Amino acid sequence: MYKIIKIFLLGTLSLVFTLSCGIYLALNLSLPRLSGELLSAHISKDITLERDRLGTAVISGQSRKDVTYGLGFAHGQDRFFQMDLLRRNAAGELSEIFGEKALSLDKKRRFHQFRKRAEGIVANLPITEKMMLQTYANGVNDALAEQHLDSFEYLATGTKPKPWVPADSLLVIYSMYLDLQGRTPTRDMVLTQIEQLHGQEMLAFIIQNSPYQAALDGSLLPNESVAVPRLSPRSLLAAKITDIEEPLDIGSNNWAVTGELTQSGKGMLSDDMHLSLAAPIIWYRAQLNYINTAGNKEEKVQVTGVSLPGAPAIVVGTNGLLAWGFTNAYIDTADWVALTPADKISTEVETIALPDSNIEYTIELSRFGPVKWVNEQAYGLSWVAHRDYAVDMELMALETADSVEQGLTLATRFGIPVQNIMLVDSDGNAGWTPAGAVPSRTNSSNTAQKANRFQINAWMEDEAVLPQVYNPESQRLWSANSRVMSSQVAKRFGDGGYALGARAQQIRDRLFESTSFTEASFLKLQLDNEARFLSSWHEYLITLLATQPKRFAKDIQLLRDWNKCACADSVGYTLVRGFRTQLIDTVFAPLETELNEIELSLSVVKRYLEPAIWQIITEQPESWLPEQYSSWDEFIISSYQVSVTGLLAKHSEAGELEDLQWGKVNQLEIKHPFSRQIPLLSRFLDMPKVAGYGDSFMPAVQRGSFGASQRFIVQPGLEEQAVMMVPGGQSGHPLSDYYRSGFDDYAKQKSTALLPGDILHKITIKAGD
Repeated sequence: MYKIIKIFLLGTLSLVFTLSCGIYLALNLSLPRLSGELLSAHISKDITLERDRLGTAVISGQSRKDVTYGLGFAHGQDRFFQMDLLRRNAAGELSEIFGEKALSLDKKRRFHQFRKRAEGIVANLPITEKMMLQTYANGVNDALAEQHLDSFEYLATGTKPKPWVPADSLLVIYSMYLDLQGRTPTRDMVLTQIEQLHGQEMLAFIIQNSPYQAALDGSLLPNESVAVPRLSPRSLLAAKITDIEEPLDIGSNNWAVTGELTQSGKGMLSDDMHLSLAAPIIWYRAQLNYINTAGNKEEKVQVTGVSLPGAPAIVVGTNGLLAWGFTNAYIDTADWVALTPADKISTEVETIALPDSNIEYTIELSRFGPVKWVNEQAYGLSWVAHRDYAVDMELMALETADSVEQGLTLATRFGIPVQNIMLVDSDGNAGWTPAGAVPSRTNSSNTAQKANRFQINAWMEDEAVLPQVYNPESQRLWSANSRVMSSQVAKRFGDGGYALGARAQQIRDRLFESTSFTEASFLKLQLDNEARFLSSWHEYLITLLATQPKRFAKDIQLLRDWNKCACADSVGYTLVRGFRTQLIDTVFAPLETELNEIELSLSVVKRYLEPAIWQIITEQPESWLPEQYSSWDEFIISSYQVSVTGLLAKHSEAGELEDLQWGKVNQLEIKHPFSRQIPLLSRFLDMPKVAGYGDSFMPAVQRGSFGASQRFIVQPGLEEQAVMMVPGGQSGHPLSDYYRSGFDDYAKQKSTALLPGDILHKITIKAGD
């Protein structure tokens, strides 16, 4: 028996070893080659693709068209599967790879018919843009053809990569629409249903103006007195306390100063875009070197920054004369229209492919847009992403712009989700404007409109006149997803889900603490995790617990030692943060329960609830107090206890408060999508776990898998001093040297250079058949 077991074990181990060797060999064969010579019929002159220690793609050629091919080739080598996911996400084609488990998401995406829209837009693009997209696609597909074996993701899913086509690059932009504006229609629908269920008073209470405002001109929206509406006993009794998900799309900071505040006299820009973080990270470091022949002279262009794999543009970067960066603008870009029986509804059938079959999915359409039924009422959605002017390649024009004034003019033409663009130039100028697709309609609304108010013709036009600020008197500019424009102009453009202005206020105040700035001081501000916003919550909680000093002695001490920051070792910060979240979830449970019944949630408007929760704490309305509590103090202390119990259950085996350090509770975990489904793959695919640093309401934004997807600081013309930190590597291949490159610098908050370093690999692609 012993011999049999021994033989079996040896055989099993041999089989495992052989399989492991086979898998390792297959993975190695799927690595792209990084050096050598190739031929391509898709370029007019030879180009080079070089890589440094971080894998930065340095692409050099004689024309923008040729380096577009090179960028497509680099993206195709390093990120094709991620590009594939982006196009499939927008088009609703994930089920073809992942089967029925992706079917629900695909149906939600097919609602927007983005594949059909992208193909229609490509057909009508100017010939130069169409050729640029085709050239980029040629580069991607040639990179695929060069691989000896498909990447491991295709091997694991048993699928094959499909060639890239020009419409796919527009689908990548549509995928960003879904990330950056996808909650705006949901927000308006939630507010519509709150009004339907509880009336105008409740709606006004929920969306009352916040005291946290930081517009560039200092204008304020009025903090009008809004009465706490009476909550019906039925709603209170039916309430089920659940976690109201905190939306993670509140992200991105940028700010700038003019040359008046730098030693060089050049403008300086900071930009950190906040997104969900996964391995590999969404951005791709690149430098393009080419000759611009527009006009009567030839000029050398060198543009350095980050690109979005799937598209041929440098999204955030510098050309030595002008630098630019973005934050999500959150102005209103969507309207629901309540349909009447007189409004005609038609249908279209979408075919969704599964690995071994197809299904047909029917979409209802109205003259306003696709139709959604909520609580037995039909609504048509008009969203800027559905318009022909929503996507184009105009962003690429920034590469050859030489001044802030020129950049501000170009920004009005961009076909991207509308962003706050911040620009600085080497002459010391700085400017801001909303950049991207903005409908010309003038009657934005928080709730569904009636058909007779819908400005259908204005929706067909991209707004040409947008507010801007150029060289402000203060020499400082800032944005952080809250309202940037004046209170008067904001009425025209509406609210599409502005962030609470606490983060913007903190950035603004920090900028006014100094009269001279360097890259180091800008990085320090990017990493600012002082808990200014939660200070009032901290004070209130200590005061509340001090009414029972013996019972909460340890809690009070930990709160007093909180260091007023979202620091890794702060337990007090965790207690305050958890208390605020739990109290909001508990107080607003009656509304959340009702919304859940019609498949909606307060999540998309949770950012608005700060003024309302404080009004309830202050006024303590009887109709909002659950009947099992005799006082509001008892109820609020109970909420604190529920919060602590939940935190301990999740983060402490011993049940000790000391285990609730914020760095542990808010640990940064950047995971690969596959490891989320198969945890055994985590050690091979995920970035190392890092103690949490920062939070949602301060410049240093960081949650468990959400935060700064890049940190960029630059003075145009002084790129050798510039910073570009990215929390992950260039390659999507786990055996590549470039899979985790750059992550350590990011995790240790160590400045990483923007410009490429010493070249380690070089591919020469020669023009020819």
